[in-house]
Amino acid sequence: MSNSTDERIKGIVASSDVVLFMKGIPAAPQCGFSASVVQILSGLKVPFKGVDVLSDPQVREGIKSFSNWPTIPQLYVRGEFLGGADIVREMFQAGELTALLSDKGIMTAAT
Repeated sequence: MSNSTDERIKGIVASSDVVLFMKGIPAAPQCGFSASVVQILSGLKVPFKGVDVLSDPQVREGIKSFSNWPTIPQLYVRGEFLGGADIVREMFQAGELTALLSDKGIMTAAT
């Protein structure tokens, strides 16, 4: 990954408290995994920034090496990489996602 792509991704992650690198946009996810994370965040009423990796091949490849995680979607909260769809779903089901968001000062429907 080029330094400029790395810097762009750092800037995107820093630009919002909750950032989801996904296929498609929140209103129209282009894969089931992205859709499931959007559904969880929307259900919790968490404001988040969706980044469509399909519209930017450099970010699509760059985010994988940035996080050292091979798949998309990828969720970041206050600059911290949480994981992909399976991890987010498991955290949500266990109540850990709501707790983490609350700990980081991010309001959800449950707080």
